[in-house]
Amino acid sequence: MLRWIVFDYGEVISRRITALPDLAALLDTDPAEFEAAYWRERRAYDAGLSDADYWRAVAARLDREVDDSLIHRLTCIDVDGWMSTEPESLALLEDLHRRGVRLALLSNASTTFARAGESKPWARYFEHLLFSGDLRVVKPEPEIWRTLLDTLGAEAGECLFFDDREENVAGAREAGLNAELWRSATHARTLLDEQLAA
Repeated sequence: MLRWIVFDYGEVISRRITALPDLAALLDTDPAEFEAAYWRERRAYDAGLSDADYWRAVAARLDREVDDSLIHRLTCIDVDGWMSTEPESLALLEDLHRRGVRLALLSNASTTFARAGESKPWARYFEHLLFSGDLRVVKPEPEIWRTLLDTLGAEAGECLFFDDREENVAGAREAGLNAELWRSATHARTLLDEQLAA
């Protein structure tokens, strides 16, 4: 029997960031080259790398330099860029919360994003908010699932996890969790209606 529903954040609750061209402009670099550097360094950032070290690593790939002021501007735009949420996803969370379904969040995200996210209205739907930057480990590494289950006080089979990335879904399943690839809030609602009624 399911006791917990666990959600990813990026491109599940949130929309995909649209601010990458603005960030590229701040570094005076080609948007496509910037995006490649942005994602290449992201795993380390999500695993606990500081804002300054992340943006210096991105800039180095682009043969650019950043000072503290620019690092602050880049970080603010980046965090704000991930705060745009999907109304249908929020409606699903609100409905599940109202029904008394226990919810948790497990997101690959920096510590700076974590502190900003905790203050947003959607955070109140979750009993636990787990961010990889705080944990110093990222999905789909095995340790993160053990930390999740320890935090929830649950067995793997008592959890259903939604994520938009195949590798994270596969990692969750390898750890014994029920896991589904996120397609839309409508699709998830159908799956949950079936699971929660069982």
